Amino acid sequence: MNTLVDILNIYQNSKVQAFSKGTIVQKANDLKAPSIYVKKGILRSYIIDSSGKEHIYMFATEGWIIGDIEALEFKRPAQLYIDCLEDSEVIFFEKEQLFSDGLSKEKILENVNLFARRIGRLQRRVLMLMGAPAADRYAYFLEIYPELPSRVPQKMIASYLGIAPQTLSSIRSKMAKEN
Repeated sequence: MNTLVDILNIYQNSKVQAFSKGTIVQKANDLKAPSIYVKKGILRSYIIDSSGKEHIYMFATEGWIIGDIEALEFKRPAQLYIDCLEDSEVIFFEKEQLFSDGLSKEKILENVNLFARRIGRLQRRVLMLMGAPAADRYAYFLEIYPELPSRVPQKMIASYLGIAPQTLSSIRSKMAKEN
């Protein structure tokens, strides 16, 4: 059975590209927003508010897809910045590649399910930001991204959770004492 990366490698315009840590792959207001499969490394998407503060929308590690959905679907300028938090290898692709005629019904269904799971996780995150305690949001973060606390600065995790770094530090200390 082909993996998503195998499917993407079938297409001539789906070449693996390497980027160094810190490279900005997409800027807000870019007119062409890419869909990106992360083969190696970590990417993040974020906005910068009017006071210059970053707000992290999503992290994407190996095997994840990242992109500005609204820009992609409605052909609008990108709202999100996307950059590399580690040296990374990615594949840029068009969503049509995941639903091409050359794929079996099972493979198309698998791709639809992959997107549905990602959207479901984002929905849960938004709902948690609206009303869940910070400790519950961090527990969910650990469920989704168990490897990230050792790979991403605490300040970025706090931004993703919508809390101050000091609050995250307190939550982590409390969790360590409980374990």
